[in-house]
Amino acid sequence: MNKQQFLRELDSSLEAISSAERCEILQDYEEYFSIGLEEGKTEEAIASSLGSPRQIGKELAASYQVEKAKTSATAGNIMRAVWAVIGLGFFNLVIVLGPLAGLIGVLAGGWAAGSAFVASPLLVLVNAVINMGTFEWFDLFLSIALCGTGLFILIGMFFVTKAILKGFLRYLKWNASLVKGGLQHD
Repeated sequence: MNKQQFLRELDSSLEAISSAERCEILQDYEEYFSIGLEEGKTEEAIASSLGSPRQIGKELAASYQVEKAKTSATAGNIMRAVWAVIGLGFFNLVIVLGPLAGLIGVLAGGWAAGSAFVASPLLVLVNAVINMGTFEWFDLFLSIALCGTGLFILIGMFFVTKAILKGFLRYLKWNASLVKGGLQHD
């Protein structure tokens, strides 16, 4: 594979990355080729030493998506980062998707419990309207206590959600660096 083929394949692998970042990456790889040519290497030898442009593109796209999700932690950015990391290898399907499903379950359960507790006074009042004559003050006061508990749960879930997202993004970054070539120990 010569320089033009390598750069064309790398460019097509970097579609998920912004055009400015893509141009910068392509310039870096053109520089690798020019340095290699100055050292007397052939374009084919340089291309083979750099590795597969598709794999390089996947790794760079995964890193880009994880960093993008870190700066702007929206659901869309996080899911794009998850899919980019999963795309690095089939083994990542289990390693990334399993913890993601577990974390989503924990978060959904916590938010649902807090919301149900907050809605409990409304449900007691609806029950009193539907079933006339069954209203008891104890039920109302208990539901108000549950509402307060639900508010504390929701406040806690806000901070737990932020912490879990931050931790999961760190896990994605760690996983992507592991797949790219192992962990570097400084």
